[in-house]
Amino acid sequence: MTRLLITGATGFIGEPAVRLAAETFEVHGTARGTHAKTQAAFYRCDLLNTRDVTRLIEDVRPTHLLHLAWIATPGVYWASPENHRWVEASKHLLLAFARCGGRRAVLAGTCAEYDWSVAGVCHEHDTPTHPHTTYGRCKLELGRWAETFGNARGIAVARARLFFIYGPREYPARLVPSVANALLNGASAACSAGTQERDFLHVEDVADAIVALTRSDLTGPVNIGSGEAVAVRDVIECVAHASGRPELVRLGARETPANEPAILVADVNRLRDELGWRPRIALASGLCETANWWRLNRAA
Repeated sequence: MTRLLITGATGFIGEPAVRLAAETFEVHGTARGTHAKTQAAFYRCDLLNTRDVTRLIEDVRPTHLLHLAWIATPGVYWASPENHRWVEASKHLLLAFARCGGRRAVLAGTCAEYDWSVAGVCHEHDTPTHPHTTYGRCKLELGRWAETFGNARGIAVARARLFFIYGPREYPARLVPSVANALLNGASAACSAGTQERDFLHVEDVADAIVALTRSDLTGPVNIGSGEAVAVRDVIECVAHASGRPELVRLGARETPANEPAILVADVNRLRDELGWRPRIALASGLCETANWWRLNRAA
């Protein structure tokens, strides 16, 4: 029996991942807070508490681990010292997982592990990894440690390098919901010029790709993205039209940060050719669906 433990099970990616994984795994989810109704057995656990983590792993005894939990508060997580605590907590989680017979672990990494000063199309093994943020450095440190540890203990470790995710339930301060909520509330949305190009993928597709990676035998870093570079201004304009108030968008009202790379997009050869996975949700329809979700669940 394959018993999967998903950390961060109530989060933005965790909630759809739990639902999709239930089709092929016996799913157990854990998070700090209360859980929504899911098909998974749920355990409330603070992963920063090593005693609680040890007890959790001994109770569940998972064969597979999908580790999504991490600090992710917009405006905070890039430089927060909490990232270092999550590295140590994640190492303890993997140690406990190994002691209880775990066989495969998939960790949520980030495109911020790449060197954004030279990045354009990011390839897992050819693009330099030289993170410019605490968040990126800590994700890279954990990923490298986990691979070495996994090789020593017979655990297959894969690292899902996530690019730019959007969709319902996203943190309201992020790009898509912040624009949608401003316009739906009749306020202007002050944005940068939006000429930078990024790789956007709907959260349902992200969860589906990560679950597929968990089921597979691929190891090492795997980019999770669409493989398509899209100008940020095109995303903003699509959200604006779906919200019905395009005249309220103010492109260029904010300066683009000087260290923003012009292009940041995933090379998806491993994802497409080795894993056999492709996105199912087109960007335009996904953004329209997301704007409509915020119409019904808007933030004031």
